[in-house]
Amino acid sequence: MAITARWNRLFAPDGRCLDVAMDHGFFGELSVWRGLEDLPGAVRTVADAGPDAVQLSPGQAMLLQGLPGKNRPALVLRTDIANVYGEVIPRTLFSRLVGDAVEQAVALDAACVVVNLLALPDQPELLRDCVANICVLKPLCERSGMPLMVEPLVMRTGAGGGPYGVDGNADRIVQLVRQAVELGADIIKADPTDDPGDYARVVEAAGGRPVLPRGGGRVPDAEILRRTEALLKMGACGAVYGRNIVQHERPAAMVRALMAVIHEGAGAAQALRTLEGEPAHA
Repeated sequence: MAITARWNRLFAPDGRCLDVAMDHGFFGELSVWRGLEDLPGAVRTVADAGPDAVQLSPGQAMLLQGLPGKNRPALVLRTDIANVYGEVIPRTLFSRLVGDAVEQAVALDAACVVVNLLALPDQPELLRDCVANICVLKPLCERSGMPLMVEPLVMRTGAGGGPYGVDGNADRIVQLVRQAVELGADIIKADPTDDPGDYARVVEAAGGRPVLPRGGGRVPDAEILRRTEALLKMGACGAVYGRNIVQHERPAAMVRALMAVIHEGAGAAQALRTLEGEPAHA
């Protein structure tokens, strides 16, 4: 079945998309979901600001889909759960699909499903789990006309054996992005490279699939806007940002600023001036 109908709900006519990730509580780690304590209120605030999509777990998807009206953002449904984001590295890492993932996505009227492809130091079993998850999802997505977003994340151990963090090594990211494409990804959600100028290599490795850079941890407003502008110039088709929106003191204003950069051609400096000029309640 063709994915066109759902694809056109996810991507704007310009072929770009801002997906606001709000599925952080799914991973069972308190430190990553600050700003989402009142998730119903947070979803309403973000949805009212008008991003292209909102990313949620199966258990919380109706917070978006239950909103009245027909102009709400598209739903991107998270379909796998992993335990890699904690402050302490667990003894055993895992990644598991939710049951009947694509059937749930269809029932929830999702426009897309997203799944991880995790490459962590000395964790081949975790990568094996992720590959198996994608191999299960891909034919189910094909039969249901459901776009498959794969999130190839290269991570490294923190200083002193601390929690895993982003590894921006371009060679490693390109390698994993290509593997995601070979496994059947329709959309790629990947970390930015240490040098934004290397992101053209990531886009090339995606082989024509749209690439949506991931935001990661909270950074200053000017930095995330500059990064977004730079990655778009390298061929990215938008962004998937979570904490840089939901942990902002004015999440709706940040959504509007990012939408201006992604869809309206606003420069980072212009978007920052607009953001800083918005009232505190926005």
